[in-house]
Amino acid sequence: MGITSRLKHHTRQLVGSKNMLSGITVASLLESTIVPIPLEAVMVPLMQARRDKLWMIALMATIGCLLGAIIGYGLGYYLFGLVGDWVIQTFSSQQQFEQVKQQMQNQGFWFVMTLGIAPIPFQIAMLAAGATKYSLALFVAATVIARSIRYFGLALVVYIAGNKAEHFIRKYKGWAITGLTALVLALWYISTLF
Repeated sequence: MGITSRLKHHTRQLVGSKNMLSGITVASLLESTIVPIPLEAVMVPLMQARRDKLWMIALMATIGCLLGAIIGYGLGYYLFGLVGDWVIQTFSSQQQFEQVKQQMQNQGFWFVMTLGIAPIPFQIAMLAAGATKYSLALFVAATVIARSIRYFGLALVVYIAGNKAEHFIRKYKGWAITGLTALVLALWYISTLF
């Protein structure tokens, strides 16, 4: 059974489960830390099937991601010497990580916001924030804003488009991510002018 088939199977099981909200929270936590499968593949069908819990699904996904982000931050902060090399080799390169570290020191808030929206592994931002001892409060704020835009944006699309949301998201996801990333980058640039 392929990944897509397994995701659809688990989503169908999750729809009627009394543990749906805690399940999406755990899935979001895992997706933000160690599982490189986009949560949207589960969330959108789940949101379409459970419109009565649409906003709660988005909220629980945001909370799960935040918990995962704090774990990743903690790993970077406390254990980077032990696990940092493995994570860098798994998710990026040493050169890319050094660039990320420099960006964290210079513009950490906007950097986390951008990685929280763009289709780039968020693990890089979490570890870089922890490894560089970036402000936890600013890291949490940027994570919550970025992932809320992402997950509540999906909920809004499902709310408006209904059963056509999955098709709509598949068709326009690239444009939406590009537009949101460009907007965050523009705001980031404007913030450097002051």
